[in-house]
Amino acid sequence: MNKKISFTILTGLLLLGMSVPAFAAAGPIDLTSSVPGMIALVVFVFAYVLVMGEEKLHLRKSKPVLVAAGIIWALVGWVYVQQGMTGLPEEAFRHTLLEYSELMLFLLVAMTYINALEERRVFDALRAWMVQRGFSYRTLFWMTGFLAFFISPIADNLTTALLMCAVVMKVAEGDKRFVNLCCINIVIAANAGGAFSPFGDITTLMVWQAGLVRFDEFFALFIPALVNYGLPAAIMSFFVENRKPEPSDEVVELKRGARRILALFLLTIATAVACHTLLHLPPVLGMMAGLGYLQFFGYFLRMTLPGSLAKKRTQAELAGDKERMKRLGSVVPFDVFSRVARAEWDTLLFFYGIIMCVGGLGFMGYLAMMSDILFTQWDPTYANIVLGLVSAVIDNIPVMFAVLTMEPDMSHGHWLLITLTAGVGGSLLSVGSAAGVALMGQARGVYTFFGHLKWAPVIMLGYIASVLVHLWLNKAMFSVY
Repeated sequence: MNKKISFTILTGLLLLGMSVPAFAAAGPIDLTSSVPGMIALVVFVFAYVLVMGEEKLHLRKSKPVLVAAGIIWALVGWVYVQQGMTGLPEEAFRHTLLEYSELMLFLLVAMTYINALEERRVFDALRAWMVQRGFSYRTLFWMTGFLAFFISPIADNLTTALLMCAVVMKVAEGDKRFVNLCCINIVIAANAGGAFSPFGDITTLMVWQAGLVRFDEFFALFIPALVNYGLPAAIMSFFVENRKPEPSDEVVELKRGARRILALFLLTIATAVACHTLLHLPPVLGMMAGLGYLQFFGYFLRMTLPGSLAKKRTQAELAGDKERMKRLGSVVPFDVFSRVARAEWDTLLFFYGIIMCVGGLGFMGYLAMMSDILFTQWDPTYANIVLGLVSAVIDNIPVMFAVLTMEPDMSHGHWLLITLTAGVGGSLLSVGSAAGVALMGQARGVYTFFGHLKWAPVIMLGYIASVLVHLWLNKAMFSVY
């Protein structure tokens, strides 16, 4: 599996939060029309252009936003020093940094668990099981799509998309048309599935972290998300040949403790939810406790490894299984910290840069100005729909963080609407979501920007339908604040 498999884990997973959002609000000095403000805006736009060109430039996405964040806050600090108001930028910076710190620790634990499951071969076993069954192309198309839709709420949309893409490429190697169509289907399904769970995407995680939507309220988006995936998938399925690929006899043996680590992961999620729901504490507390669960289990695996290996070697000798004997000879102890080290640090640093950039621009007054245009002069429904379309070009993370920083006075229905649109809007373009960008790298030359673009009208139908279903099905929530 690609190293990017841990990106965003979460990029699926869970962080809830504070009863009152602590994002940096606009400062007392309006810098939107000043020279430092203009420079900061240009720096951010230029940095984001470099981020969007990551695949072409081979420049890690964290580098430009880290520098941009430093420049933006340096400009803020310089202006306030000139005005003799040195304490305010520091306080605003610390507020934003606190939000990032909780998010970073939460994602780090989630990434560690996903990496542990990958190392224990859980994902390889799922892929091998699907390949062995010899499903038809049409069945594989629907199966990978539905699995992406239902796995992404737990394992995050990027991880799920990479796993399903690996299955498709293994089964249909050489059939570029089918692989491209399946990749589009997987991206749509993974993004849609990630929209109705706090664990499915960074944007849902951020909304939950801000305490704006309860854990159970996200599930009101299940049917709109299913419509968002199902409608374009139904249309695309008519263009899939109903033939069978060659079956495979690949056998994948799970490593010791794989199922128990999966159980500990679910227990960790339950602990994080309980921390917020029952104890009114930040969920990151539960996630860090969950890291402790994994460390204790890793200790157990190391201490019992010699006895386990001796038993398995005896069984292999009696069965005359030389291949298994060879595998057992290369077994190394499970190491939790090696899983921590394999976390996608570029992604974590990218989140820092984006959050600090948006926080700095918000303190300068840009987000207050945007909020006035979008949520005062416009109807919030139209504003949230447009922001969802914007997320197809600009990553949904800065879009959602900007909305949270603006803190518009919206109903629960509107907060769920922006969660839905920001999550699924990225499916319109291959570069609109982390899942799409990752698959372009994994299926390079097969799944392409233009290959995805020609299906954009069909995907747009799913986007419009999901919004209309949410407005109709959850209309009672638009009056709840």
